[in-house]
Amino acid sequence: MLRKDFLMKPVHQSILRFSGTVAAVCFLWALCAPGANAQAIVLQCDPALTTAKFTLGDVLHTVHGEFKVKACEFHFDPSSGKLDGEIVFDATSGQSGNDSRDRKMHKAVLESARYPEIGFRPNHLAGNVVSPGSSSVQVHGMFRIHGSEHEITVPVDVKLEPERWSASAHFPVPYVDWGMKNPSVLFLRVGDSVDIEFQGSGGIRTSAP
Repeated sequence: MLRKDFLMKPVHQSILRFSGTVAAVCFLWALCAPGANAQAIVLQCDPALTTAKFTLGDVLHTVHGEFKVKACEFHFDPSSGKLDGEIVFDATSGQSGNDSRDRKMHKAVLESARYPEIGFRPNHLAGNVVSPGSSSVQVHGMFRIHGSEHEITVPVDVKLEPERWSASAHFPVPYVDWGMKNPSVLFLRVGDSVDIEFQGSGGIRTSAP
């Protein structure tokens, strides 16, 4: 008659083999899971491909203009969603194609001689970023204009490639609520909010540990 421990030995070996297989699968899944090995990256702007365009409506027509970028660098950690850095636009570069209107914008609304920069400092990103690929996320941060900062959350479409990135965003700036003057005159009425359309692009490098 066979001993009981002799009969159980193959069963024990099968269990050990099965457990080892499961552990190996779990280990491989952890290595391949999104974000498991994601490294923090630095997104740098190409000034020639980065703009902030604005649109302001009045009763007769719509005014379009843009600002030039002054400095831009973002640091992003895909594993935590942490995003920091800053993009700065030259407030004095704002132009809409009409010299008289632009002088009034700089002197009476932006006061750009006194507040020469418009900036945004992100601090967190909500949503999944596909790399490489395209994603739609929500970026939270502080928007600085006319000497004050304002907390905002901006919907952003972003595309990451191995060495390049691009992003676009569209959001309103309620400039009157934020302490700036409405430049309307008797026969020219404009809105209290201006629409901003951001387009950015540049290179990617791995952040130093």
